[in-house]
Amino acid sequence: MSTDNTIYDICCIGHITHDKVVNPQHEVYMPGGTAFYFSHAMRQMPVNYKLITALAQEQIAYAEGLRHAGINLTALPSEHTVYFENSYAGNSDHRTQRVLQKADAFTVADVADTNARYYHLGPLLADDMDAAIFEVLSAKGTLSLDAQGLLREVVGTNVVAIDWKDKLTLLPYVHILKVNEHEVAVLTGTTNIHEGAKQLAGLGVKEVVITLGTQGSIIYADGEFHNIPVYKPLKFKDATGCGDTYMAGFLYKRATGAGIAEAGHFASAMAGLKAGISGAFKGNEADVSAFIRK
Repeated sequence: MSTDNTIYDICCIGHITHDKVVNPQHEVYMPGGTAFYFSHAMRQMPVNYKLITALAQEQIAYAEGLRHAGINLTALPSEHTVYFENSYAGNSDHRTQRVLQKADAFTVADVADTNARYYHLGPLLADDMDAAIFEVLSAKGTLSLDAQGLLREVVGTNVVAIDWKDKLTLLPYVHILKVNEHEVAVLTGTTNIHEGAKQLAGLGVKEVVITLGTQGSIIYADGEFHNIPVYKPLKFKDATGCGDTYMAGFLYKRATGAGIAEAGHFASAMAGLKAGISGAFKGNEADVSAFIRK
């Protein structure tokens, strides 16, 4: 990989996926994954952003679509593209998944030449990223992690919940950790959200972001809990990518100097706007601000 001398505000590392999304209203095929939803949410924000992704040649059009939308990215070759089937029942907080294909893992060599103030890791499966990436990136910038993929192992085509075997050695490198209530329970052994947040902070995480679906979110930092309300769209359409959109909003605001609570409200509003449409977030900062005021 050629050396990139730019210092980005935010860099996301994650696979673009080939997604089949099924809910009671419709069934659609689309690109997805943290890389896709996070990048679209960041697309119209006034920051210098870069995506590092990997996918097979058969789906290279997904990367080209992001590039044509104005997103700066490096698309690494992979033998396969991650293929997810996401099914939602009547409860939009509940999703069942199957994995029909896996992509090559990211290595230190894939990310070492990119410099950023904030890095966001969006693994989709437990073996998506080499462990050494954590130490390397945390030494160069603020490291953010969405833990969900590290707690998912593929057995056959089924996604099985597992604990993160490297959590004790790698969480100290993570400044911002995004989890939901189920992931908190897996990582800490407690179903008490507040106690779980404190345990994760005790392992070295500085900002613990816990998303609770239609119940909003809680952020724990510097010994203080911030309760963030949910911002509901007029009509719910699609929950896929809402967590990635939330983290894009949160990291954007943190990278531009906002405090925890302000960043949380902005992030929740972005996720609310996203939930009201099918596909990725399409708005800008003014749209989010207007939604908050409503």
